[in-house]
This record gives sequence, C-alpha cells and structure tokens, in this order.
Amino acid sequence: MNAPTLVDEFEQYSAWRDAVYVRIEALRDWLGAQELGDAESELRLNQLLGRLQADTLNVAFVAEFSRGKSELINAIFFSDYRQRVLPSSAGRTTMCPTELHFDPTRRPSLRLLPIDTRTREGSIADFKRDPEAWTEFPLNLDSADDMSATLMRLADTLQVDVATAQAFGLVNPADEETARSLERDGSIAIPRWRHALINFPHPLLKQGLVILDTPGLNAIGTEPELTLNMLPNAHAVLFLLAADTGVTKSDIEIWRQYIAPVQGGSRARLVVLNKIDGLWDELKTPAQIDAEIAKQVAGSAALLDLPPSQVYPVSAQKALVAKVKGDHDLLARSRLSALETALSQELIPCKQALVSESSQAAVEDVVVKTTELLETRLATIQDQVDELHGLRGKNRDVIQHMMVKANEDKQQFERGLEQFNALRNVFATQVETLRRHLGMDTLRREVRQTRTAMEKSHFSVGLRDAMGRFFRQVEANLVAAAEAIREIRAMMTAMYQKFSDEHGLAAVNPPDHSLQKYRKEMARLERIFDERFNTVFSMLTVGQHQLTARFFETLASKVVQVFELANSETEAWLKALIAPMETQVREHKIQLKRRLESVSRIHAATETLDERIAELETAMGSVSDQLESLARINARIAEALADELGGARLARTA
Repeated sequence: MNAPTLVDEFEQYSAWRDAVYVRIEALRDWLGAQELGDAESELRLNQLLGRLQADTLNVAFVAEFSRGKSELINAIFFSDYRQRVLPSSAGRTTMCPTELHFDPTRRPSLRLLPIDTRTREGSIADFKRDPEAWTEFPLNLDSADDMSATLMRLADTLQVDVATAQAFGLVNPADEETARSLERDGSIAIPRWRHALINFPHPLLKQGLVILDTPGLNAIGTEPELTLNMLPNAHAVLFLLAADTGVTKSDIEIWRQYIAPVQGGSRARLVVLNKIDGLWDELKTPAQIDAEIAKQVAGSAALLDLPPSQVYPVSAQKALVAKVKGDHDLLARSRLSALETALSQELIPCKQALVSESSQAAVEDVVVKTTELLETRLATIQDQVDELHGLRGKNRDVIQHMMVKANEDKQQFERGLEQFNALRNVFATQVETLRRHLGMDTLRREVRQTRTAMEKSHFSVGLRDAMGRFFRQVEANLVAAAEAIREIRAMMTAMYQKFSDEHGLAAVNPPDHSLQKYRKEMARLERIFDERFNTVFSMLTVGQHQLTARFFETLASKVVQVFELANSETEAWLKALIAPMETQVREHKIQLKRRLESVSRIHAATETLDERIAELETAMGSVSDQLESLARINARIAEALADELGGARLARTA
C-alpha cells in the first residue's frame, strides 16, 4: 500500500474541518430551536463557522530565480492534473509574487497588478479590495496550450529608463547586472506586474490551499508586504536551493533576512535542495551518486547553520514526470516522497491544532454559559417545587406569609436591578474609554500624521523619528487599552459576586482578555522596520525614499489589520463579559415572577397546589432533557475536534 501523500493528508484535514463545521452548526441550530441562544452566542458561533468556512492553508515557496519553485509546486500539488499548471522552463518564468487560490465567486482567471501601482498609496492587501486596479485574463481550462500561454504573462517585463525604475523602487545602484544594463543602452528590464492572483478550480485549492510563489531576492526586498505579512502568515515556508548552483550569496541573504527569523509553533520551515538529477552520472555507481548528494546536503546545511536532516534533496522535474507517467522507480529516485512526508508531518498537525484550539475555546464558552443558564433554571424550579410541597396542609395564613415573602424577594431584586443598571452605565463609560484607545479613527489619524511627517523629511533621521513616534503612540494606545480592560473586568467580577451573594445567582468568573499578542505583533513590525531601515534606508536616494514610503504604507496597512482584529476580539469579549449577567438577571426575574404568580394562585385556590407542582416537575424534566441534549451535542463536537490525523499517521507508520 502506498504511503499517504501531502495531497492525501490535506484532503483528510479538509474532511476533518468539514465534520467539525457540521457539528458546530448543529449546536447553533439547536440553541435557536430551544430558544436558549442569545445575540452574543449566535454571533460567536457564526464567526467561528465563518472562519472554518474561509479557512486556508498557506504554503510559501521562496528562492532565487531558476531554482525550480514552479516545477516543485507542480510536482507536489498538481501532478494529478497531468500537465504543468505553473509555467516552468529555463530562465525566469515568474517575475512577480504569485498566489494560487480558488474563489468560487470569480471565474478561473489570471489577475495581474500593474507595476505602476508602486507609485500609488496602498498595499497589495488594499489593492485586492479594488477590482479595477487589476488586469484580468480568463483561463481556458479546456485547452492546456491556451492556459499555458496565458500563464506565461507572469514572465512579462518592461524596458524602462533609470528614473522610472527608481520611482518604482526597483534600482539597486550597487548591482553589477543593473549597471551593465544601463551602460549598454540606458534602460533596464523590470517586471511588468507587481503581483499575480491565479484563480484555479483545482480540488486542493477548492479545499482552502493557498500557494505563494515568490520570484527571488529582488522581489522580496522591494515588496514589503511579503516580509510583513505574506511570509509570516504562511503555515509552511519551503526554501529552495539548486544542486547545479550551490548555495549562493543571495541564497544566504534570503535565508538569513526573510526565512530564518520566521518562527512559531505554526510555522514549518523546510530547505529543499532541488535539481539533484544533475548529479545522476551514468558513469558513477548509485552509492557514489548518493555520496555526492549527501556531500551537497551537508555543505548546504553548514552554510545555512542547519543540521543536514533539515535539508531535503529532490528532483522536482523528475518527480513530476514520474507522477504523470506512473513511473514508481523514477519517483523513488526523485526523493520527493521524503519531502512530502516531512511537509505533511509538520504542516497538517500544526494547522489542525490551531483550528482545534480556537474552535474548542469558542464552543466551550457558549456551552458553559448555556449549561449555567439551564442549571440555574433547574435549581430555581426545584426550589419552587420544594416550597410548594411545604405548603401541603398549611393554612391560608402561612400561604399568605409565603406570598408576602415572594413579593419582598421580587422587590429586593428590582432594587438590585437599579444598581445593575447604574453599574451598566459605568460599564458603558469605561467601554467608551477603551474604544477610544483602540479606535480606528485615532489610528488612521496617527497614520496620516506619520505619512505627512515622512513626506516632509528628506533625511533618514527624519524618517526614523517619524516612524519611532508612530510605534511609541501605538504602544501607548495598547497599554492604555490594556489598563481599561483590567478595570472593566475587575468591576464586572465584583458585580457578579454581589448578585451571587445577594440574589443566589450562579457564580460566574468573567472571562479574561489580553492585548499582549497584539503588542508582540507591533514589536515584531517595529523590529522589521529597524532591521530594514538599517540595511536599506540608511543612505537615501530618490528610489529608496519611494521604497521607504511604500514600506510605511504596507506597514501601516498591517497595523490597521492588527487593530481591526484587536477591536473585533475586544468587542466579542465585552459581549461575553456582560451577556451572562444579563441572561441570569433576565432568567431570575422571570422565575421570581412565576414564583409569585404560583403562590398567589394557590392562595386563591388551594386545590391548584398539586396541579402546579405537576407543572413544575414537567418543566424540570424538560430542562433536564435540554441539559442532556446539550451535553451530547458538546460531546460530538469534542469527539470531532479530538479526531487527530496525527494519530492515524502514527498508526500507519508504526
């Protein structure tokens, strides 16, 4: 039996994600049908379902040109298509960063962002929201030749003068090749396109796979969004070397500047030594060939400061041929299977763990809150039943006393409601303060002020000062917001305790909320800016000033995204903070009213006592059934979340 490929593993992951989606959807629908949901719980579950539906698995391929990235992508992901999806031939076939994905709302197409957008404000993420900015070419899926011809546009270049190249931030005066080109005819070839999006209905892309193909050091260095956003957000980064070139200076520069610093439990970083078929010398024995490959692997690992086990030698071209022709011997010689196994073992479990953890946290909050509501309802009804059982054989004076007591409890609770409403006003004031610190209007104003300061400065020190002030202000806003969060939680904790002590409501520990991860992200962005400023922007030319401005645009766009996420999570936390109290207060008020009505009815006609007890016991049975159903639904979700693909893999490989 063949070992499972990365394609197999990803399909299993997609099936797991779909099973989790179905069971969480069942929880949401059941809560609605039982009238147990509230706006906050429904919003929380709908957001979770939306994230599961839009879930992607991002894999980035990074290398200098002519290392065989496109061919490796074809070999790993698209061999079942029986043709090259991405163009792959001698020379540079991909001149701009290229994303392969699938959007069912759009036709299959190649969308290209013109290079002149570099002179306009806005990051690539901003331009993705502007359809008019792109040049679109449809993909003819019925003709391999037509599709290949369309995708060859990725290699388009323009001949421009040095001023234009500088305006686009694409000229490096120290580059020997650039200098020779300018000396020859006064012009230089630059990419025609800044970014490419390929919308392709491949089964893996339909399931959420997103592939990023980057075209070498120059593109990475001049496109800040790759450094700030795309590479850090990739769940796996494959860094390619080539056996025929060895580890070059630019290879080491890419590795040290852009790949090695990308860390975290969700990041797989694999080094691939491609084109080992160039070492297949027919005059050497298989053992001699293996020794030569091992020597190159060891040398590459030493230069990148890695153990040799982290460098995977492959022949992407032979692997693709082998898969298309069904040649198992050739596929074994290509060594692609070892890379696929390593990628699947590092990528899929990490991604599944992230999705499982976030899903479990959201479901647990909703289930716990609903369980507490039902248990409070059950306890309240039980108290009423016990109280009514105690009335059997009592005279009307005792029943009258019970009615007075119930009325006093109701009045006391209504006085407590006045305090609750007063505290809600304080809560609203504190929330408004918090929103000012995290406010998008405030952030965008600071971005505008920083941009203006940078435009007025013609010296590197002025640019650094403007950026430094920007980061200090962002950090101050996050610190102030964190303090407001602590004050709000402390107030709500005291409120919950007060209502628990005075009115017997269920004790609730308000959820915590931290902005620490956003502060860490801001520190990461500032660190990237400092490193890039020291290496690229210390001596400003016209082109470098443009690059600095564009770098800030991308960085500011990323900061805005981070703040938007912080706002979204904080708003969800605020709702989760107040919603349980509102639900318990509403439930307690209803039960107090029913208790008073019950005693009043019995006072008016004692013969209704047994009927009322029977009604309450029936209600208790219904609530108990709801608790059991909720527990079953929660257990099914937990079962789906715990269905680890890694366990099945270990069982297969044991």
